Amino acid sequence: MKKPKWVIKKEKDEKTAQKQTYWIFGLHAVRDALVNQNRKKFRLMMTKNASAKLSESISVSGLTPEIFDARQFKPPIDKNSVHQGAVLEVESLQWGSLEDVIMNSRSNPPRLILLDQVTDPHNVGAILRSAEVFGASAVVGTKIHSPSETGALAKSASGALERQPFIRIRNLADTIQHLEKMGFISIGLDSEAENTLADIQEISDRPIALVLGSEGSGLRFRTKETVKFMVKIPFSTDFGSLNVSNAAAVALYQLQELSQNSN
Repeated sequence: MKKPKWVIKKEKDEKTAQKQTYWIFGLHAVRDALVNQNRKKFRLMMTKNASAKLSESISVSGLTPEIFDARQFKPPIDKNSVHQGAVLEVESLQWGSLEDVIMNSRSNPPRLILLDQVTDPHNVGAILRSAEVFGASAVVGTKIHSPSETGALAKSASGALERQPFIRIRNLADTIQHLEKMGFISIGLDSEAENTLADIQEISDRPIALVLGSEGSGLRFRTKETVKFMVKIPFSTDFGSLNVSNAAAVALYQLQELSQNSN
């Protein structure tokens, strides 16, 4: 049976999108992209000073940089971007399916961060950094209402994007349900929840899918209805809330502590 034309077109569009390039900028982000063998790299533009600082990484990459005097350096990125004299044209990384990432997870049991319409690339980049520090298996966003790989996201991740899987899926609720069937416990973070992570008995030795919502509206209603548990991060005061990237870091740390204390 032949595939419908709209399915064929959609598959072609996705393959084309995967091959589109973008510019990574900033010393840390460019350095780690240069030494990442899984990253397809094309054009490297740098000031003399940045070239000297990244000489070892440039050598590993095999690229020949275009060197500019700082006053003549005008890379093809937003002029307000803090590039620190280094920009690198790349293709997006291909991590495979979410199942592939889970199977190859360095954390045991696996820990996933699922993002419910977190659209700010700076927040997603910061979450990737925390995910790497605390050994999460992947950060998962949606194809719609979630940023793709960009220079801003890569710079905010400060190199973590090269090592920490960042997957984008079609439907968050469907993915949560699929993960539940795989044995994951899904946990949504909400400041109005009654329980905390410490109140969940099964948490220490089970795969965890931690779900965080956007700063403005938090988790959507359907997401709250889909996750198994809703928890809050306990506060010392009765007002205020954490930025979503800070909340991710605190929750990942709490999961790590709970897991270690149970052993």
